[in-house]
Amino acid sequence: MLANRRNTRSTWADPDDAPGLTEEFFEKADLYQGDKLVKRGRPKLDNPKVAVSLRLPSEVLARWKATGAGWQTRMAESLKHHAPKT
Repeated sequence: MLANRRNTRSTWADPDDAPGLTEEFFEKADLYQGDKLVKRGRPKLDNPKVAVSLRLPSEVLARWKATGAGWQTRMAESLKHHAPKT
């Protein structure tokens, strides 16, 4: 059973010997303007996709999956193409 344990001991001997702050540290740090946190990452979309739960016949789903990677995107494009015009 001891062979399954991971070594969790720290190699850091002196807690007063903190690592230096690098440019990478500051690039990943949160950015504030006044008291407000500036959000990072991808900007919010005007028309984001919506997650849904949908029951499909297993053979239909199997045929879409058999088309390979990106089948969800192709299915969405097909639905968009066949959607009624409003």
